[in-house]
Amino acid sequence: MQTALTVVVALIALEHLYILVLEMFLWNTPRGRKAFGLTPEFAEATRVLAANQGLYNGFLAAGLLWGLLRGPAGDAVTLFFLVCVLVAGLYGGMTASRRILWVQAAPAALGLLLWVLAR
Repeated sequence: MQTALTVVVALIALEHLYILVLEMFLWNTPRGRKAFGLTPEFAEATRVLAANQGLYNGFLAAGLLWGLLRGPAGDAVTLFFLVCVLVAGLYGGMTASRRILWVQAAPAALGLLLWVLAR
């Protein structure tokens, strides 16, 4: 179970690093606009907000990786950041797009379930 947890947490961290890149560096590009369904005008008007949002996704990824790298000593860190990802995913799913529930909240919920089962 621990191996499955490690793999899921690492994948969630990589996903949030990818979101960081999309929001901070690719927001105004065709790839970034396609990922979020944006018009060029809206992307330009919101690029600073998106970059800030991307930074937060980077913090989530960093926290998850920090927890993994600490091994068993990082269990509480991993738990904390999985809960943060879940809360962000639930809020985003309720306020921005239902898709966020599947992209962000569901993987975090799986990670939390694995975290409990690995104990």
